[in-house]
Amino acid sequence: MRRTDFAYELPSALIAQEPRQRGRSRMMVVRRDAIEHDSFANFPNRLAPGDVLVLNDTRVIPARLFGRREGMTRAVEVLLTREREGGRWEAWAKPAKRLKAGDEIVFSERLRARVEERSEGTVVLRFDGDLGEIDRVGVMPLPPYIARPEPRESDRESYQTVYASELGAIAAPTAGLHFTREMLDDIATRHEIVRVTLHVGIGTFEPVKADDLAQHVMHSERYEISPEAANKLNEAKSIVAVGTTTVRTLESAIRAGDGRFVPGRAETSIFITPGFEFRAVDKMLTNFHLPESTLLMLVSAFAGMETIRRAYAEAIAHRYLFYSYGDCMFLEERIR
Repeated sequence: MRRTDFAYELPSALIAQEPRQRGRSRMMVVRRDAIEHDSFANFPNRLAPGDVLVLNDTRVIPARLFGRREGMTRAVEVLLTREREGGRWEAWAKPAKRLKAGDEIVFSERLRARVEERSEGTVVLRFDGDLGEIDRVGVMPLPPYIARPEPRESDRESYQTVYASELGAIAAPTAGLHFTREMLDDIATRHEIVRVTLHVGIGTFEPVKADDLAQHVMHSERYEISPEAANKLNEAKSIVAVGTTTVRTLESAIRAGDGRFVPGRAETSIFITPGFEFRAVDKMLTNFHLPESTLLMLVSAFAGMETIRRAYAEAIAHRYLFYSYGDCMFLEERIR
């Protein structure tokens, strides 16, 4: 299978630049034989008896940092991508080629970091000082297709789900941005809601560069399932996953448990493409994804390539908004 099998043309005007009002975005409801246009406000009524709603409760850290290295006039921009032990982080850095092992980057009076390793475009940093300072001086890592001359303080709330609790992601699980607390409370009166955690990292968003999908390697990401969540998932008759990161968590966990959900922490580098056998997820809420992305490949595997092509063409024709701050689609059935 080729990367170009997942290409499509999107008018730039349909790339959402501003957050939608929570609970009020447009929602396309997709089945193999039908497409409906609805509002996300009706999502709770779309859930069937026995559906268990599963959320990824990861919380985005303000992972973009700006500092200076002694002897450099240009600011150093850092995007933290993966936490290691002992106050160490893997990061993308710009300009990385002008950094070397041993360099110190000063981010504030209370936070600095030393470069321990450097490779093309990436570094390993050991932080010294108050790591809580990252939350104060860092900037929310909005995707590059959201064009902003300057970061906004409001992004700290709008680029975060209302149920986010477990700090560690560098990007939001954006299908969850549509929910309000009131909607979740309403759903909870009729359906079980289960939380899992996958800290969204580079593995979810790194572009596929290989033409042959078999050559693409996903970076691993950390996930965790609590004992309570595992018990509820094992009892579920029908699982509705909110977002592709939830899908990856559940499909990884059920394989690790040989057909059952086992509590604990683990890492996954699962790459879901058409032909994948889904064992956990029955329905999915998701946003509209970038061309040739691993996320588009996942939803195509779930609902079928032709179904997704038809849905995306319909979304463009009806002027849906795409990507992180855009509208959503509810995939009511998967390929069996």
